[in-house]
Amino acid sequence: MITRRFLDFPDFGWRNPFEEMDRVRRYLDQVLGQADAGYRIPQAGVFPLVNLTETKENYILRAELPGVNAEDLDIQATGRNITISGQRTIEPDPNAQYHRREREAGRFSRALSLPGDIDREKIEAQLTNGVLTLTIPKSEKARPKQIQIKG
Repeated sequence: MITRRFLDFPDFGWRNPFEEMDRVRRYLDQVLGQADAGYRIPQAGVFPLVNLTETKENYILRAELPGVNAEDLDIQATGRNITISGQRTIEPDPNAQYHRREREAGRFSRALSLPGDIDREKIEAQLTNGVLTLTIPKSEKARPKQIQIKG
């Protein structure tokens, strides 16, 4: 306040310098929200959901694949990457009226990059109760090595 009086700065009040930007953002959110309210398309989530854990010898990847058969899956390993792709089929009931339909059918693909080198020749896969478990051995280079101290 004193600086403004002595140096003759214009008085803008004690407003936040970003207040005008916030006001414009709120206005655009309101306008765009009303514009697409009637045209919203449901967004597909990431499928399949996965957990990736690590032990001293292996990476363990668990993917949720309800309604997918083993013969409908393709698992590829290249470098440090694992790709799970396949197709989920859901037979619609022609005599039913849907009130909510969240489970979709169709092709999917999910690629994951692993944190270290892997031994692609020894990967094991198992599908039980809709959960795919991949046991992915680490390469010898990626495994921790105990160093003996001589003395």
